[in-house]
Amino acid sequence: MAHATDTKSTETTRRDFLMLATGAAGVVGLGAVVVPLVSQLAPDAQTVAAGAPIDLDLTPIAEGQAIKLFWRGKLIFVRHRTKKEIEEARAVDVATLKDPQTDAQRVKAGHDQFLVVYGNCTHLGCVPLGNAPGDPKGDFDGWFCPCHGSHYDSSGRIRKGPAPLNLPVPPYAFNADAKIRIG
Repeated sequence: MAHATDTKSTETTRRDFLMLATGAAGVVGLGAVVVPLVSQLAPDAQTVAAGAPIDLDLTPIAEGQAIKLFWRGKLIFVRHRTKKEIEEARAVDVATLKDPQTDAQRVKAGHDQFLVVYGNCTHLGCVPLGNAPGDPKGDFDGWFCPCHGSHYDSSGRIRKGPAPLNLPVPPYAFNADAKIRIG
């Protein structure tokens, strides 16, 4: 009888082992199917990068210079304004503007010298001139859209022409005195 008990306990152990092995193989197989499926649902790196915030060091931008960059597929102008440009922008009577905004509402406090705006005319989406040396800056020392004649001042506010709105300000914040994060 001892021999029968030994055989039965060995069969139980073999059966338990086979059940564990089959279960483990099933879990591994399920993981092999689920992991690629779930990772496929996540956005690809290009999509993540297109919407991710970007950091920008402003120190290489000389006073009076502007640069262009893209964030989320949209053109952004970053301008290091001169004292003259800031004074002119502050002196404007806001009541005379089509889209009334003070200069202070369009820049970050303590960083008035840097203006960050979307770089498309609010009339039909053209790209205004005024970033490169020698570009016409319009009648108000800002940007000029040659397509339809819109003039923006050094604060990106519409001053003359068919554009109905100021150049919009994207979401941005200063990380340090000369570093910003757009987005």
